[in-house]
Amino acid sequence: MKAYATEDIRNVVLMGHGSVGKTMLCESALFESGAITRFGTIEDQNTVSDYDEDEHKRKFSLNLSIVPVQWEGRKINFIDTPGYADFVSEVICGAHAADMALVVVDAVSGPEVGTDRAWQIAERLKLPRMIVVNRMDRENANFEHVLEQLRRRWGPKVTPLQVPIGAHTTFEGVVDLLHGKAYFGEQAEEREIPESFRAEADQLRSQLIEAIVETDEDLMAKYFADEELTEDDLRKVLHGGLDHGLIIPVVCTSAVRQIGVRTLLHNIVFSGPSPLERDPYVAEDGKELAANPAGSPVAMVFKTAADPYVGRLTYLRVISGTIKSDTHLWNANKGADERLGTLYVQRGKDQDPVPELAAGDIGAVAKLAHTSTGDTLTSKEAQVTLPPIQFPNPVHSMAVRPASKASVDKLGPSLQRLVEEDPGLRVSRDESSGEIILAGLGDAHLDVTIERLKRKFNVEVDLSVPRVPYRETVVKKGGADYTHKKQTGGHGQYARVAINIQPRERGAGLQFTQQVVGGAVPKEFIPAVEKGIVEAAREGVVAGYELTDCEVILVDGKHHPVDSSEMAFKLAASQALKEAVANAGPTLLEPIMTIRVQAPEEFAGDVVSDLNTKRAKIHGINPDGGMSHVEAEVPLAEIQRYASDLRSITQGRGGFELEFDHYGEVPGQLAQKVIADHKKALEDAHAH
Repeated sequence: MKAYATEDIRNVVLMGHGSVGKTMLCESALFESGAITRFGTIEDQNTVSDYDEDEHKRKFSLNLSIVPVQWEGRKINFIDTPGYADFVSEVICGAHAADMALVVVDAVSGPEVGTDRAWQIAERLKLPRMIVVNRMDRENANFEHVLEQLRRRWGPKVTPLQVPIGAHTTFEGVVDLLHGKAYFGEQAEEREIPESFRAEADQLRSQLIEAIVETDEDLMAKYFADEELTEDDLRKVLHGGLDHGLIIPVVCTSAVRQIGVRTLLHNIVFSGPSPLERDPYVAEDGKELAANPAGSPVAMVFKTAADPYVGRLTYLRVISGTIKSDTHLWNANKGADERLGTLYVQRGKDQDPVPELAAGDIGAVAKLAHTSTGDTLTSKEAQVTLPPIQFPNPVHSMAVRPASKASVDKLGPSLQRLVEEDPGLRVSRDESSGEIILAGLGDAHLDVTIERLKRKFNVEVDLSVPRVPYRETVVKKGGADYTHKKQTGGHGQYARVAINIQPRERGAGLQFTQQVVGGAVPKEFIPAVEKGIVEAAREGVVAGYELTDCEVILVDGKHHPVDSSEMAFKLAASQALKEAVANAGPTLLEPIMTIRVQAPEEFAGDVVSDLNTKRAKIHGINPDGGMSHVEAEVPLAEIQRYASDLRSITQGRGGFELEFDHYGEVPGQLAQKVIADHKKALEDAHAH
């Protein structure tokens, strides 16, 4: 593929709900531009941008993929992203590399929860937007109805640039309101607007002109002076209004029948922003980075992938300067030198080697040693660091155990590789239970991860619901006096430890203090007492969970000049702690999470009543353009399977975020059950 100048590049992320035809739009654009001679389909598993085995199996996109399309002397880098909520990290990565978002909605369903999610990402990154009403060939397709929903949701800035000619089986073309012409069929043959559409088209054209004129003072003056507004004037101002989010044009297509695709490409090329026209990227030190091909090289890494043939692939967007093959760049985040081998332009899974990438372009490079998603590559002399990419917190966790001996050693490194590829995943080890916890954005996300683990690294695992990381504490003051005595041949063991225990405020942790007088416990043994208490507290006293939020005070003790030792005092202290806790009203604490649920308004009542059965405290319900946002506090123990619960309550149209808030007391009966389960598990373990 030839090299393109910065002003001739358009970086466009396709985003929206699942199954609205984003992948097919890319396929259609490639086919129309002559880049492919065979039109692939999802069913035949041969589209350019869905090439992963998991995507073929599931029949929807899981990864972002880059699809460059050459059109009218320009290059459009389409970034196709998944619509399914569990894979939103890929959408965020793709949006960071784009200059414009193409928000795709279905001509029957209109905006859905995935559309809202995409919109919020575009809004946060201040991306100009164009809306594509796709699948106009579907039964019950209704452009007017969808347009009305879009305007209700996002206001009068949403303005049709085109209207469809017909719908379902009669969808045969589009009317371009700016151009005042109709374009028919796959080849977009230009004709006059059919008589039956003329009145509606004229009315919508004047609305479009008003919307464009409102974004530019000079044009407004001309308009009110009744001067002639040329199509060039209007397109130039539309271009500026689109760039700055003052106007959100709406177009319509049928990707599978390739109608409206050519006019869509034309609109992207002539009305969409080039990297030069976007607001500059801002480095962490506040320095603005303009898309200047002659500037100092800066590139942002927006995705890392493991390619079966070339190894680790790093996707980058050149922010400034020109990057060449076989050179060195500095990774500003890791403080490490990286040697760049061959640069590639990605097209789906295929790589096309290129000598260089200019500012604004998107490409890939293989086998970088230190670089991961979100890093900045720059020159060592003029280092800058871009702000990190923000990803949502995981909401769904599973404990992972290797299924066979062969998988034990490979599990850790293999999971690490998957986390590098997928920023939506987190792997951690639970200190109290020793479990390896894999967390992601939903059950489908973890299912795909486990399949990849098996396919790519031949590691098989078993999954289980993680143990809730309860904590133990006390609710009142208590004390204990314990003597450890053992007489064996030779030296015996002797130590007496007297302690008091009292509660501290939530989150204060465990504190050890001593108030021993007259050397009842010699100074050299006090660290052993502390060690005995800290170790016993870590292992838990009543249910095997860490003891916290209390103060343990060493008040008295006794030693023997011959038989006392550090070990004796350590053992005495740990037994004294067990007795003291038993006397001080032991109870359990559980993690309380803040949950934020977004769901269509009609499901808000069901969401709230379901949360109420989960011991939640509802903080608020805020309606927002057809969606409801419910915020609540809820114990982690109640929502470990919430991803699938919410999906069934909202027919797959709800989403949620989760973050740890604080530890709260577990109600009496529930605490008794957890303690009883722990005792039973210990008895079972001893029985075996």
